[in-house]
Amino acid sequence: MTQSLLHQILDPANRADPYPIYAELRKTPVHHEEDGPFVVSTYYEIRSLLHDPRISSDAHNLVSTGHDPLAEPAQEEQSELPPSFLRLDPPEHDRLRRMTNRHFGPPHSPHRVDGMRGELQGIVTGLIDGIGDPGRIDLVDQFSYPFPVTVICRLLGVPREDEARFHGWADAIAASLDPDPDADPAERGKGAPDARMQLGMYLAGLIEERRKNPGDDMLSELASAKGPDGTLTTMELLSTAALLLIAGHETTVNLVTNGMLTLLRNPDVLQRLRADPRLAVPIVEELLRFEPPVQLVPQRTPLADIEVHGVTIPKGSSLWLVLASGNRDPRRFENPDRFDPDRRDIQHLGLGSGIHSCFGAPLARLEAQFALSELARRLENPRLLEDPPPYRQNAVLRGPRHLSIACDGIRP
Repeated sequence: MTQSLLHQILDPANRADPYPIYAELRKTPVHHEEDGPFVVSTYYEIRSLLHDPRISSDAHNLVSTGHDPLAEPAQEEQSELPPSFLRLDPPEHDRLRRMTNRHFGPPHSPHRVDGMRGELQGIVTGLIDGIGDPGRIDLVDQFSYPFPVTVICRLLGVPREDEARFHGWADAIAASLDPDPDADPAERGKGAPDARMQLGMYLAGLIEERRKNPGDDMLSELASAKGPDGTLTTMELLSTAALLLIAGHETTVNLVTNGMLTLLRNPDVLQRLRADPRLAVPIVEELLRFEPPVQLVPQRTPLADIEVHGVTIPKGSSLWLVLASGNRDPRRFENPDRFDPDRRDIQHLGLGSGIHSCFGAPLARLEAQFALSELARRLENPRLLEDPPPYRQNAVLRGPRHLSIACDGIRP
């Protein structure tokens, strides 16, 4: 029996190369299977919906009309902590995002991210120095995972001795986003509630400590600052801190790993980056189009009947936006299946768009630029030991679970 397109997207067997499935999906820009979500796969339609105020991110607006394999974990997630601003609509979304951004980016904190350049360089250097045997490197375990985890912990002010504790919590929470349509919903998200509870308890203690003894970290500022929008409640602060910790590294792990995999498959581009580290900027932008770490945005809900490409998507239905498919839409990008860092006008969807565009985008870009340029410079004759590598099951946060590479040596 032939699998439906939706099941093919969610099938872990197709994780290494979902792009032929996306190409098939784009033949029907609004795809709907019985009792399933409405799936939009073309660039202009996705971009329009990301900017449409009639599209809600609040799961409470979803009317249960069938089986959406991503619906249950989201509702479960909201039972432990209040929803983060990622899952809220204006005006609450705008208030919380504004309050958080005051301590992260312009205009109030313009140097927060840029001021971390020296620390980023130091973390990258330390991780590459500690790789050990150049003949067998697991880039995920030895570099791509510890790098962004360390960065986000330093940004928020998590003590260094506690950084390792986040690995298990993050893995369990990310696994709850894994949409397996054939799995028992209760089993699929089994470890996530406990992980979220432990993370919440830890953060509550850390927030209390920062209120008594504030430092110059972002969590201290969020805990004590008063601005035009007032102050964050303890529960709002908990929810926001958890979001920044998890979202702040899960996507960057995939961006760095997908990036190195793509460069090793395109050795001419890798050679150019080694010779000119400035190429890291356009390379990362093209990577966000070509191999985005977030493949699809699930659980959006129309607040009214909306017509898209001649199809009416009913109010209250489940809507998925397949960003990775839109990024390969030939109506928008010439030769979309070609990795081309010289491509002009890369208005990709790799970091979303509209009011829910990636909050941490400036930091993610900088992390990936530092990581890839230094790996290219320091690894001598790097090569893949397994292609394709084994992938994580997750269809939303797509990336290799391990990336085995070898090199002839590591330059100083």
